[in-house]
This record gives sequence, C-alpha cells and structure tokens, in this order.
Amino acid sequence: MISIYLCDDEENVRHQLKTALERKIFIENYDMKVVYAASTARELLDTAQHSRRGVYFLDVDLKDGVWDGFTLGQELRRRDPHGTLVYITSYGDLAWKTFQYHLEAFDYIVKEGDQTGPAIARCLEAIHARLLDERRDPTEMFSLRTDDETHHIPLASILFFEAAPKAHHVYLHTADSRLDFVGSLNELEKELNGRFVRIHRSYLAAWDKIEAVDRKRNQVRVGGRTCLLSRTGKAELKRKLRGSF
Repeated sequence: MISIYLCDDEENVRHQLKTALERKIFIENYDMKVVYAASTARELLDTAQHSRRGVYFLDVDLKDGVWDGFTLGQELRRRDPHGTLVYITSYGDLAWKTFQYHLEAFDYIVKEGDQTGPAIARCLEAIHARLLDERRDPTEMFSLRTDDETHHIPLASILFFEAAPKAHHVYLHTADSRLDFVGSLNELEKELNGRFVRIHRSYLAAWDKIEAVDRKRNQVRVGGRTCLLSRTGKAELKRKLRGSF
C-alpha cells in the first residue's frame, strides 16, 4: 500500500485536500491510504519517519519557523529518496524553486478554490499510473523471494549484492535493509547486464553508487558501506569508470 501524507498550516485546505484524495482513492479502488494530514513540518516528519516511497502533498508557504515547503521537501527527499513530492501553493510563480532546490517535484498545484480538489484528483491519477508503470517494467525492478514473501525492489535503491556465508545464498543491501535470498552473484551479474560491477568475487556493486575507492586497502565505499575490492575488480572498475580513479 502507498502511504500519502499532507502538510498545510490551513485547516480548511487540509480538509479539502484530504477529502479529495480519499474520494479519488475510494472511487478508483487504489491501493493507497491518506495516513496523516499535518499542520507543521515537524509533525509530518515525526509521523512519516519510517515511510518509504511515500507520496507527500506539501504547502509551499508553511508558516513554521525555519521550515517552508522547500526545506521540508529537502528533508523528505533525504529520508525517502524515491518518494513523490507534490507542491500546493497560492503562488504559481514559485514553481521554479523546486528546481533550485533539486527536489524533482512530480507536480505543482495552484490553489484555485473549487478547482483545487479536481486538480488533486488528476494528480493522484497520474501518480498511480506512474507507479504502475514502474512495477510493470522488469528493467527497473528487482524481484526476489524470501521464505513465503515476494519482494519487488527498485534497482535504483540497491547498493550492492554480497555472497552470503550459506551456500547458494546472496544478501541484497539497500540503505536501510538487508535481504537474504537464494541465488548466485555470477547469475546476477549476467541478469543485471551492466548496471552493477563485480568488484570482488563476493561483491557486486551498483557502479553509480560507488563513493570512494581505497586502492591501498583494497576497499570500496558504497552508500556508506565498505566492500572488498580485488585486483580483477580494480580493472573492471577502471574500465567501467573510464580511468576516473
């Protein structure tokens, strides 16, 4: 289920947004839920602190001390890199600021009285369609089975794969989780077709998430984690990164 959060300091606007979203979810039977409608940035951050790939409707002009919609969006993007940000405001000429803050906002909706609700509904429909497309695209999702559960992990969130101590098992590492599943790094390397680089016989890393290479210690830092680097891995990295380290 996709969790939806709102943040607006005007009670009537919060009510309008929440009503429009819940009506659209009910009519279309979306696998979504409005989890919380907050009046302050801190209230939202406390409630959504464990949210992953959430949808956030944020008021730009929050009257909340150091927080406005853009600084709140920055913090949400840091915590939930693959979340969806939508901005609500009375001032259409502020849309350019979402680019200034590198927020990659999905939409920017101007409050227009009775037209705001329909605009919110259309936006949610577009978000739902995009999320369905992501799930349908096997090149952007990695599926695995653990015990009796099937997981669909966005490739963009995977840091590296690691050979597990148990034979024929692999660990999948993201920024906040580790999943153990049956597989082999050799098979994964072929399946992922260049998105990951074999830096060691026990590690297959997302090459675009490599932060540092320590050639003296034969280590690589990926998403804040340390992985081993072999001689063959150095050569493969150099080829992949075209000699940039």
